[in-house]
Amino acid sequence: MNVRQRVLNLLISFLMLLMLNASASAQGAKAITIIVPYATGGATDIVARMVAQQLGARLGTPVIVENRQGGGGVVGWNSAARANPDGNTLLAMEMSYSISAGLTPNLPYDPKTAFVPINTAVSVGHVLVINPSVPAKNIKELIALAKAEPGKLNFGSGGTGTNTHLGSELLKAKLGISMTHVPYRGAGAVLADLMAGQVQVLVSAVSTALPLVQGGKLRALMMMSDKRSDMLPEVPTAAEEGFSGLEMNYWVGFAAPKGTPPDIINKLNHEINAGLLTPESLKRLSEMAFVPVANTPAQAAQLLDSEIARWSALIKQQDIKAE
Repeated sequence: MNVRQRVLNLLISFLMLLMLNASASAQGAKAITIIVPYATGGATDIVARMVAQQLGARLGTPVIVENRQGGGGVVGWNSAARANPDGNTLLAMEMSYSISAGLTPNLPYDPKTAFVPINTAVSVGHVLVINPSVPAKNIKELIALAKAEPGKLNFGSGGTGTNTHLGSELLKAKLGISMTHVPYRGAGAVLADLMAGQVQVLVSAVSTALPLVQGGKLRALMMMSDKRSDMLPEVPTAAEEGFSGLEMNYWVGFAAPKGTPPDIINKLNHEINAGLLTPESLKRLSEMAFVPVANTPAQAAQLLDSEIARWSALIKQQDIKAE
């Protein structure tokens, strides 16, 4: 065998070794798990699966979604909080996490420090809707009805401590009105009774109420957000109606267990945000009435702190107890 042939054989062997090592590395790459504390099919789950698909493609790493439900979210939150802070376990965090900090006693983790926020991914405003039989064409007329007969109007919610519950409690506190809370087990049940007239008032994320408003089954009175919704452009905001402090957004973001290194947090922030802003993701989010936020870890942390403080204060003021 001449020298040229030997060199060629060595080169082939070296290239084969590189290919084998690359294959072994790819097969041994640890998957990233995104924990969703709720059942499949909800808004948080849908956003998490969209992000998982984009993140996996961008990193070249398997990204899976695990639904760990129970305890109103506590099972999933605690599971994520106890995970290794290596960037391989993430939490799909949303508005309910910030509410639970002031609502649920004796949590098995500190809600203020258990996680390092990666970003706020998306948000959607809330809208005040009523059964069309209620003789109120705007918020001022609804206030007059509530003050004329305190407690007669019933407001529904998806359960004590949910965003739908806290939204109406916020209305009561800021507008000085009295309404009776009727909790249900989930959004589907309360919407059914709202359309049937068993309850008259609901504060809901736009994405949930939108089809029923567009179909004339519910009447939208006011956006509880800082700007009008592109999906309901004719519905005025609370500020336009002369009220402040009524803005609330349902948001979904991502976080990692405390102790996760900053370089990992920053890389995940960059890749998740980039995936959210692709044409495919923007189209899908628009169909769900979500608006991409894609902010920085510092901005996400600031939002979480302010949300925990805000809802804890309202829960204390309205004397709301966990069921």
